[in-house]
Amino acid sequence: MLLLPTLRRWAFLGLLVGAQAAHAAGPALPPEVEAALVRAKLPPEALAVLVVDAQDGRAAPRLAHRAQVPVNPASVMKLVTTYAALEQLGPAHTWSTPVYVEGRVQAGTLRGNVHIQGLGDPKLVMERLWLLLRRLQAQGIQSIAGDIVLDRSAFDVPEQDPSRFDGEPLRPYNAAPDALLLNFKSVVMSFVPDPAAGVARVQYDPPLAGVQRQATVALAQGGECGDWRGALRAELSDPTRMAFQGVYPASCGERAWPIAHPDPRGFAARAVEGMWRELGGQLTGSVREGRVPAGLRPAFSITSPTLAEVVRDVNKHSNNVMAQHVFLTLALQKNGVATFDGAREVLLQWWRARLGDAVAPVVDNGAGLSREERITAQALGRMLQLAWLSPVMPELMASLPIAGVDGTLRRSQSRAGAAHLKTGSLRDVMAVAGYVHAASGRRFVLVAVVNHPGALAARPVFDALIDWTARER
Repeated sequence: MLLLPTLRRWAFLGLLVGAQAAHAAGPALPPEVEAALVRAKLPPEALAVLVVDAQDGRAAPRLAHRAQVPVNPASVMKLVTTYAALEQLGPAHTWSTPVYVEGRVQAGTLRGNVHIQGLGDPKLVMERLWLLLRRLQAQGIQSIAGDIVLDRSAFDVPEQDPSRFDGEPLRPYNAAPDALLLNFKSVVMSFVPDPAAGVARVQYDPPLAGVQRQATVALAQGGECGDWRGALRAELSDPTRMAFQGVYPASCGERAWPIAHPDPRGFAARAVEGMWRELGGQLTGSVREGRVPAGLRPAFSITSPTLAEVVRDVNKHSNNVMAQHVFLTLALQKNGVATFDGAREVLLQWWRARLGDAVAPVVDNGAGLSREERITAQALGRMLQLAWLSPVMPELMASLPIAGVDGTLRRSQSRAGAAHLKTGSLRDVMAVAGYVHAASGRRFVLVAVVNHPGALAARPVFDALIDWTARER
């Protein structure tokens, strides 16, 4: 665990509490922000906002409007999860996935089982699964006269209905955490037009065992690309069959479509077997779930990217399941098994130790994909001020989307490059939080959240806030 300079932090917090309490009301909303709210048909009561110097705890907030009201932050809650993890686990933390070989290898055949133990790696994507199985073959194994056993016991999390949150079970963002999370439980379908043959060829990654996959779809000549996914008339709800009744527009060129598999629990087994067979491996048994036998030592392990790299994916692209894995890892490291209750307890202990009497957030899954999570703009602003002075500030800052440049802020109409901000959006929620770089050279914390049925119209409001903050001289 990385330790903060304790005395400096507590002195800073004491000054910050006094300054913000004395100026709780703050100045009025800037005229350009009020005008943007009017154009968006949003009342001022829908907005909670705080703008405060990033490092001067004595300074009054430059802007505070409903900053003490608990709001749903959507994916902005990932800031709490990722900052807590960077401090507690350290930026160089990695996840391992050990592989065990049970039995003897004779003439390229293993007389026994292979065990793959998931320990929460949030980025065990197809390419790394391929490398894992290639390393297994490097042990001299081409055929397995037994089973491949998947151990997922490191995560004790309830089964989730992927359609429960918003009725979109095939959207990858609804994938549930899993100790052995392979390729985010998703298949990427790539469409490559072949005009001479009059078809688009379809590639599926990773290959899934026991799934019939349509190799081509009719090509539609002429017209615009438009709603190409709708034109395909895909039939994807059957776990054993992927088919298309429509056409693919030639004008679209090459496109990729990631979807969550309709059988998320069975996805890992299908992916492991499909990839093993594609590599030329043979399997006489099955791929099933089970635990690694006591006393068995791993033949090898593969290692994930560092936490700093994972946090960048989480925040730049707002990856929900990766965020939940980071959150659950807080409990896994402390308790030896990951549960949501355990992760909430660890995070809130960290919050109290670091932020004292700041109103603690209401945490659900740590990713913001929740209707229950709550935080105040003032509390989140205080956390971001602490983060600015933290040894892990460079890693956290580098993970945030840059306004008008990349990640979820690449289409922002605010001053390009002026801000590093995490975004959040749900039905009835829009939010941004992070740091704005002002013309004066000062750095400001900006937290802005809209909770309202018309929240999706709030982007120009946030752009106006970013520009107003950046103009400070």
